Amino acid sequence: MSLKFGTDGVRGVANRELTPELALNLGRAAARVLGGARWLIGRDTRRSGPLLSAALAAGLATEGVEVVDLGVVPTPGVAFLSGADHVPAAMISASHNPFGDNGIKLFSAGGLKLSDELEERLELELTALSGQGDPRPRPMGAEVGTITSDHEAVERYRRFLAEDVVPAGCLTGLRVVLDGANGAASELAAGVYEALGATVVAIHTQPDGLNINEVSGSTHPEALQAAVVAHGADVGLAFDGDADRVLAVDGAGDLVDGDQIIAICAIDRHERGKLTHDTVVVTVMSNLGFHQGMAAHGIEVITTDVGDRYVLEALDEGKHSLGGEQSGHVIFRDLASTGDGMLTGLALLSVVARREQPLAELAAAAMVRLPQVLVNVRTARRDPGLIAKLGPEVAAAEGRLGERGRVLLRPSGTEPVIRVMVEAPTHEEAAEVAGHLAAVVTQLGG
Repeated sequence: MSLKFGTDGVRGVANRELTPELALNLGRAAARVLGGARWLIGRDTRRSGPLLSAALAAGLATEGVEVVDLGVVPTPGVAFLSGADHVPAAMISASHNPFGDNGIKLFSAGGLKLSDELEERLELELTALSGQGDPRPRPMGAEVGTITSDHEAVERYRRFLAEDVVPAGCLTGLRVVLDGANGAASELAAGVYEALGATVVAIHTQPDGLNINEVSGSTHPEALQAAVVAHGADVGLAFDGDADRVLAVDGAGDLVDGDQIIAICAIDRHERGKLTHDTVVVTVMSNLGFHQGMAAHGIEVITTDVGDRYVLEALDEGKHSLGGEQSGHVIFRDLASTGDGMLTGLALLSVVARREQPLAELAAAAMVRLPQVLVNVRTARRDPGLIAKLGPEVAAAEGRLGERGRVLLRPSGTEPVIRVMVEAPTHEEAAEVAGHLAAVVTQLGG
């Protein structure tokens, strides 16, 4: 095995690091560790998707599993169907990465991402299968698994979005531009929003296997910002390649990020008595302005490590209903088991429509975003003790900023990189403090 599980499954360059051989063995390992007589597999629009999907399905079928190929479907659609049918599932996607990358995300029965303990067991099983020999007998004859297709299953997910998330017709009168990132939501999104009354202009919805996320979607919202202004739209929504996250654009073409989306929805739910425990869950990367905005509205904030899986764990542990990440990965736990870009967009637009306020006004009232500077500093090697060595410098920077700003240093989980994040009242001050800390990291970690 050459790949390790990260915060969102395994990911790498398709057919070099993430090979069909690895996918086949991962399918076998998943069948043994997670069990399940029936599995669902979906994929995004990358050229390598069918290759890796077929290999993963073959591995599962080798272990006697009945595999159902869902075809192209958003990641949250796979999670929804996994939860509805209470069967394990897999998604072939590298999310917002370039088309040459791909990944495999696994869900346990119920549509939940895997715990650290399950991933460790999978890695051990995968390592054993990748070695010499396999002592376990394989199913034979009628016990060999089957592989069938059900491309109509996505209709169940579409009906859920169009009928069960927000009231019928609630988007009537809104003009919306949707950026599909040439990804998994390309064929689905416009129909869902139109069914709820919106007038939709769709861009980047012609996937060819090579153009997913290419200068489009949530990682490249510039075209969406221009389109919103050009079409005189009320709101723009940019999905990523597998549509599990979304960023918004207001009528003036200004970006509204995940922190602002969560803040708007949290305040709306809080004021309507629908924010469970008046609490929201975010990661350490959420802007200090978000925390200040929530405090001003009497909403408690729980902070987790980076990664939507940790947000979900905190939501479930405290039985909370809303959380997410600055990147636009938002979880409405009373509606879904994972982040869902289309669902989040519907929730956000329903607030705009119900309150009859422009998105820009809602965002400004929810929070004031402090300038944030993020510097990635490569070190000579991964040093678990490096952050501790930086303690005095970090303390000095925090003393300088006081309550006006924030400093966060954290190591990358996969490479010798320290991420230096600084927030301050001005971009200049944030950049100055971040630059100084980055220089110290280079000196100590070089």
